[in-house]
Amino acid sequence: MKCYLECIPCFVKQAVEAGNILSASAKQREEILQKCLKLIINMDRDMTPPEAGMKIHSIIKFITGRKDPYQEIKDYYNNLGPAFYEKYKRKVKESEDGLLSSIRCAIAGNVVDFGVAGEFDAEKDIEKVMTQDFAYFDYDRFKKVLSGSRSILYLADNVPETFFDRILIEELKGKDIVYAVKSAPIINDATVEDALKAGIDKFAAVVESGSCAPGTVLSLCSSDFLETVKKSDMIISKGQGNYEALEDIGRKNVFFMLKAKCRVVSRHLNVKIGDIIFKANSD
Repeated sequence: MKCYLECIPCFVKQAVEAGNILSASAKQREEILQKCLKLIINMDRDMTPPEAGMKIHSIIKFITGRKDPYQEIKDYYNNLGPAFYEKYKRKVKESEDGLLSSIRCAIAGNVVDFGVAGEFDAEKDIEKVMTQDFAYFDYDRFKKVLSGSRSILYLADNVPETFFDRILIEELKGKDIVYAVKSAPIINDATVEDALKAGIDKFAAVVESGSCAPGTVLSLCSSDFLETVKKSDMIISKGQGNYEALEDIGRKNVFFMLKAKCRVVSRHLNVKIGDIIFKANSD
């Protein structure tokens, strides 16, 4: 998915909010905004939003000297993660359809996102996702593909979404699962360290994609990871950034799980902002 004009205010707001989150000096905030505006003005509109986001956050890291500007926020949500896991794992066990309930959990975890402009109430929004209707619901196809698949590539998104991902991964019994995370900190996206904190490594092989963008941009990924993409029977793609990067991937058996959080993505999917998506790739 390419960048649209509506993406520009979101990029600007990200730059401003990042400076505030980091308690950057007035001079640093001004420099961040000036350099980001210059980048946006000269930006190739055919690049994906995750590619643009990577460039913007590279500016923020350089000016502030912070390798992981969102570390404190990730630490906060990683500390909440075990309680989220226990609560929603219990809901899955009590549900009539554990697989479907765990898919809802995985999508519910997607609400915590500092890469999209707007506010959220994590606990309230997670509870809403657990009961709201799906805008896309390709569950039958998912079950059919799952039954015929041995290897699954699971593309991670944010923290503490990793704890919710674990719930779904535990339901995918008997499968060889590779859980792919970012190769360097970007916003509150999951890294290897975050996956290990959630205990993902007990149920899946945790690997880095080679990309440092807030989405799995294949042109930025390592050759080893691209080979994993090629060999996987099935791909589960979590979050809006991964959808933006991969919606035209051109291969079968890719399933997108996300909450539509902005006007561009909601229009592209023909849904409302706030809708939840469980969509098979249209081959």
